[in-house]
Amino acid sequence: MTADRARSLRRGSTEAETQLWRFIRNRQLSGWKFRRQVPIDRFVVDFLCREAKLIIELDGSQHAEKTDGDLARTDLLERYGYRVIRYWNSDVLSRTEDVLEDILAHLELRK
Repeated sequence: MTADRARSLRRGSTEAETQLWRFIRNRQLSGWKFRRQVPIDRFVVDFLCREAKLIIELDGSQHAEKTDGDLARTDLLERYGYRVIRYWNSDVLSRTEDVLEDILAHLELRK
């Protein structure tokens, strides 16, 4: 079921997900490999760099009201050893370079 959901999410990416993916796919961000819409436990994470154990989640306005759910999700993912970082869709679209620099800083910490 989760794999089907991941496939569906890949086909229906948001504008922000498409924008970020354009810059991080095919090892374009300093050689780090990312996958998108990856099932982990009962969740599907937006982007995953397994090597750095880093998850990137992009949040739209609906997440402003779901903070408890996001915290529980992050807690579970961190118990698997992942670091979860979150960005607002609007930041990815309007400040792409800043977001990429921040992601790279997190990746460098995981070396």
